[in-house]
Amino acid sequence: MKSLGKFIIFIGQLFVRREAFATYVTRVVDESIKVGFNSVFIVAIVSAFIGAVTTVQTAYNLVSPLIPDSTIAWVVRDMTLLELAPTITAIVYAGKVGSNIAGELGTMRITEQIDALEVMGINATSYLVFPKILASVLMFPVLVILSAFISIYSGYLTSLATGVISGTDYLIGIQIEFIPFTVVFAMIKAIVYGFLVAAISAYQGFFTRGGALEVGQSSTSAVTNSCIAVLAADFLLAYLLAPLLTA
Repeated sequence: MKSLGKFIIFIGQLFVRREAFATYVTRVVDESIKVGFNSVFIVAIVSAFIGAVTTVQTAYNLVSPLIPDSTIAWVVRDMTLLELAPTITAIVYAGKVGSNIAGELGTMRITEQIDALEVMGINATSYLVFPKILASVLMFPVLVILSAFISIYSGYLTSLATGVISGTDYLIGIQIEFIPFTVVFAMIKAIVYGFLVAAISAYQGFFTRGGALEVGQSSTSAVTNSCIAVLAADFLLAYLLAPLLTA
């Protein structure tokens, strides 16, 4: 409870004694490039294999003659949008971006750069952390959209390459019984995950104490705690929002 209270106070500090708007614009753009553009390659690689593996495994498990082949693509589409694209991408994102945020802020803390900002009267929490969280909330949904597209397209290419399902059946399958709310659901997850990863990682790095060893420990804790928070949020959002898919 002590850590939770400290985290809530930490988040509250983001909105007091803020800098000029132009300062945040520049910093948010810089952070968006770091957390978004620099993560595209790893997200694309992971998503491509997710789509390929999901297509092959689904095809080999749905072997009943009573089940049309287009059902395979339908399963791949919904699994990708509802779970795989946002959640798996969030875990990869936590490993890459979360550890980087914690390491950067932890290094600034032990080298007393954060203390120097506070001595100058600058709210270091707002100046350093707020742009990172905002950039994460803005860019992570973009990464999830990219991940979903690559996964579904990778499934299509896999179907052509392996012959587990015809390309025509795959294209039919990704269109049947489509519920637009699945996209909204994925974006809600993406916004929540983007906030959790950035906020928890920033919290771990901002309160680092000690030396280089502790910076490494903060980065490790940031990734671990972010992954746990993402999985907990995944369950909570599924419990709250999944009934709306059938409403």
